[in-house]
Amino acid sequence: MNKKNTVIIDEKTPLLILAGPMFLELFLNTMVNNVDTLMLSHYDEYAVGAVGNANTIMFMMNILFNVIATATSVVVAQYLGAKQYDKMNMIYTLAIAVNFVIGVILSAAFCAANPLIMDFLQVSPEMRPHSMIYIYIVGGAGFLSAVFNVMLQILRCNGFPKIGMWITLAINIVNIGGNYLFLYGPLTFLNMGVAGVAISTVAARALAVIAVFIFFFAAKIGKVSLRYLRPFPGKLLGKMIKIGLPTAGENLTYNLYQTTLLSFVNGMGNDAVNARAYCNTLISFAMIFSNACAMSTQIITGHLVGAGKSEEAYKRVFKTLRTSMPITIALASVNALLCRYTLQLFTENQNIIALGQMIMIVDIFVETGRCLNMTFVSSLKAAGAYIFPLIMGILCNWGLGLTTGYFAGVVLGIGVAGIFAGTATDECIRGLIVMYYWYKKKWFGKSVVDKRAAPD
Repeated sequence: MNKKNTVIIDEKTPLLILAGPMFLELFLNTMVNNVDTLMLSHYDEYAVGAVGNANTIMFMMNILFNVIATATSVVVAQYLGAKQYDKMNMIYTLAIAVNFVIGVILSAAFCAANPLIMDFLQVSPEMRPHSMIYIYIVGGAGFLSAVFNVMLQILRCNGFPKIGMWITLAINIVNIGGNYLFLYGPLTFLNMGVAGVAISTVAARALAVIAVFIFFFAAKIGKVSLRYLRPFPGKLLGKMIKIGLPTAGENLTYNLYQTTLLSFVNGMGNDAVNARAYCNTLISFAMIFSNACAMSTQIITGHLVGAGKSEEAYKRVFKTLRTSMPITIALASVNALLCRYTLQLFTENQNIIALGQMIMIVDIFVETGRCLNMTFVSSLKAAGAYIFPLIMGILCNWGLGLTTGYFAGVVLGIGVAGIFAGTATDECIRGLIVMYYWYKKKWFGKSVVDKRAAPD
């Protein structure tokens, strides 16, 4: 691999060089995920809640895809930081091949389990057909997301975050255009509804995968060939799985916990389900800045740890928090103040709007804790400390979030806002714990790079 095709990332790299394009990418990606909700809200209100249920499952699938994608980010960043360029083509090929295989297997498994998933989530009879068809189409093509996730991590770690931004913009255009064709345009006569929206989503993702590969080869970042897997790098794959499984386990337990909370919400009626779906659309915009900062810091931390600059990495993460926390709280507060009006973009149902206002007030505390978690957990993973976030995730999600959410939302009868109060309790307490772990430097010495290997 030619190191000239890699952008140098170190302690002097300005945060916004990476975070700026990632923010726009995440913003546009959020648009892709939520434009379906907005356009369907004017087509069929039951379809909105149905797609909200289905997207919970799609998110769980993406978590499993991220076993290798997350490990790719850590390994690529650390090896580039250590200047071991000779191993990069092997790492790229291994990550893409393994995630493609995982993607195909999981896509088939989720489609086969579709009826059982609907039963577990207690999806109402009105929403069930819509949810199932969305999972069959989007879930069946889930392997596209698996490959795309890996390629994005490779491009970001090599200093090309803007590519994801431009590709996501193109996905938006394709997705919105496709939705319009099926819901309101020339293809309305097919009466495909949710199925048409799902087809648009899959088409956009397919084009995105083609685009990232074209850039990867055109920019000469590296090469992908099965010959790099002979002899098969079993030791490297083991390292990646060792990193990826705890990371995915942490995300999976969080999503299972959120799915369980969703089953509580489903028992509160369709208005509660739709209020949650609409609010999650608004919430996703509030959290993207802190998420972009956390992802950028993860890449910088990985490079610094790989280069043996742990002290610089330690200081850099606190510097990120001083930027991301005030802005995150401000965005969540604005969201709460304006939600009475923004929710009217989706619905005129005053009960849903009233439930949504309560949710958005509680979400200010959710986002405060989530900012802490994203910043420090991402950095711990980049440094090679991936077990502690998993342990804290399991204990706090189920021990605090679920119990508090059930007690406040169901037992006390507060409703869907009580469910969100449980999430706020989990996020805030867990965020303080992982911040303390970083502060005490418990992660020092956990780099995955073999220091004995000579740099290229």
